Amino acid sequence: MAIQRRFGWHPAEVQDRLWNTLRENWYLGFTSFGGPPTHFKIFRDKFTTKLKWVDEQMYQELFSVCQAFSGPGSTKMHYCINLLHDGTLSALFGFLLWSLPGALGMFGLSIGVSNIGETLPRPAYAVLSGLNAATVGIVALAAVQLSEKAITDKLTRIIVFLGASAGMLYNALWYFPLLMLLAGITSVVFDFRWLHGPVKAVVGVFKPKEKRRQTPPEEEAVDMSHQQEAASQTASVDPIPSRPTSRAKTGDTNDAKAASRGTLPQNAASTAGQLPPSPLTQAEEQDDELRVVPQDRQFNMSWKTGVAIIAAFLASFAAVMILRGTLPAKSLLFSLFANMYLAGTIIFGGGPVVIPLLREYTVTEGWLSTRDFLLGLAITQAFPGPNFNFAVYLGSLTAINAGYPAAAGAVLGFVGMFAPGLITVHGTMGVWHAIRGWRWVKSSLRGINAAAVGLIYTAVYRLWQTGYIDESYQQGTNLGLDPWWVVVTAGSYVGGYWFGVSPPVAILAGAVMGLVWYGVVST
Repeated sequence: MAIQRRFGWHPAEVQDRLWNTLRENWYLGFTSFGGPPTHFKIFRDKFTTKLKWVDEQMYQELFSVCQAFSGPGSTKMHYCINLLHDGTLSALFGFLLWSLPGALGMFGLSIGVSNIGETLPRPAYAVLSGLNAATVGIVALAAVQLSEKAITDKLTRIIVFLGASAGMLYNALWYFPLLMLLAGITSVVFDFRWLHGPVKAVVGVFKPKEKRRQTPPEEEAVDMSHQQEAASQTASVDPIPSRPTSRAKTGDTNDAKAASRGTLPQNAASTAGQLPPSPLTQAEEQDDELRVVPQDRQFNMSWKTGVAIIAAFLASFAAVMILRGTLPAKSLLFSLFANMYLAGTIIFGGGPVVIPLLREYTVTEGWLSTRDFLLGLAITQAFPGPNFNFAVYLGSLTAINAGYPAAAGAVLGFVGMFAPGLITVHGTMGVWHAIRGWRWVKSSLRGINAAAVGLIYTAVYRLWQTGYIDESYQQGTNLGLDPWWVVVTAGSYVGGYWFGVSPPVAILAGAVMGLVWYGVVST
C-alpha cells in the first residue's frame, strides 16, 4: 500500500515490472560479449529500440555522462538505465545479474589457472588468439555503428577522428580526461559561435576582393532603357504605389529584434547576412520534446543529495588511501582492496588505461605472474558481462597465491573495482537531472560523446597490438604478423555488419578458427 500511495502503482504492476527488469538483465548477463564498445551498442538496441526504457536522446546523454567521468563506462551506463527505469533497488539487482555470469566464470578460471604448469599447450594459445581476433572485429563494428549516431555534423566528425588519433598516439591517466574536457569546450565554443566572428574577419583579410565587371557604355544604355520600359509597364498596371502595411512593419521590426538575438530562421538569417544557426540551436526545440521523461520514469533525487553522495565517496576514498600509505603492517587482502579501489576510482578511458594500471598493482607487487595476468586478460575478452570482471580473476588468484580463501579475494576485487564508479555515477545522476536542460551542458555533452566514440577506435588499436598469443609471444603481439588472424578479424566484422551475426556466435567462430589454424600449421 505504501508503494501504491507513493507511485500510484498496483502491487501486481510493481511485481511485473521488477520481474521484467530482472529477466532482461539476467539475459544480458549471458549475451553481452565483446567488451564496452559492443555493450553500448547492445544497450541501445535492447533498452532504446526494443524495450523503449529510454529514448535515443536520453541514451546519448547517458553515454556522454558515463564517459565524462572515471570508472567502467559500460557498467555505469547499464546502472543508469536501470536506475531511470525503476529506481535504485532495480539498478543494484540489475547490475548484479548482468555481471554475475562473467564474474563466476572468471572466478572459476582463476582456480583453474592456479593449478596449471608454467606453459600451455599450443592449441590453447591458438584458441586465445582466435578469441582476440574475433573480439577486435566485434569492437570495430561497434565503433562504426556508434559513430553513426554520434556524428551529427562536421564538428563531431572531426572530434571523433581527433579523439581516436590522440588516443592511439599517447596513453596516460591524465590524458583521457583532458581529451574529454577539450572536446566539451570545443563543442561549446563552436555552438555559441565565440570564434566565428574573428575567424571570418581573418579570412576576409586574405580573401581577394571581387572585381567589378566593366560594362560597355552601349550595353549600359540598353540596360537603362529596358529598366525604364519595365517601370512604365508596372506603373500602368498598378498606378497606386504599394505602401508597407502595419503588419509588414511589425514583421520587419520583429525580424530585426530576432536578428539581434540570433534567433532568426535559417533562411531569414541568410537573407539578413547573418550566420545560420548552429546545429544545437536548430534542433533545440525538438530535443526538448525528446528529453521529456514520463513521470513514472523520472529519477527523483535533488542535486544536493547527489553532491552529498559524491562528497561521502571522496571522504571514503581519502580514508582508504591514507590507510594504504600509512599502515606499517597491512594485510594483503586490505592492500588488494585498496589497490582495486584506487584503480576503480582513477581509471578513465577503459581498457587501454586500466590494463597497465592493474598490471602495476598486481604483477609489480609480486602477487601473480605476468603469464597468469595475460592469460586472464585474453580470456576475459570472451566472457560475457563487464570486462572489469577481470578484477575478480586478479583478486582470487592473488588470494590463492598468498594462502587466503579464493572467494575472499574475488569479492574484494569485485567490490573495489566497481563500487567507486557506481557510487559516483549515482550521485552524478542527481546533479545531472538538475542541469541537463542548460544549453551549455547539452552542447558540451555533444563533444564529449564524439570524443568517447573516438576512444573506442583506440581500444580497437590496443587490442590489435596484443591479440596474437603463442609460445614465442606469450606477452602478446600484433595480430597482423599472421594473415590468418587478419582474416578472422575481418570475418567477424563483416559477419556482424552484413549478415547480422551475433557477438557470441562470432566469438565462438573465432575460437574454432584458432583451432583450424593450429591444425594447418602443425601438419
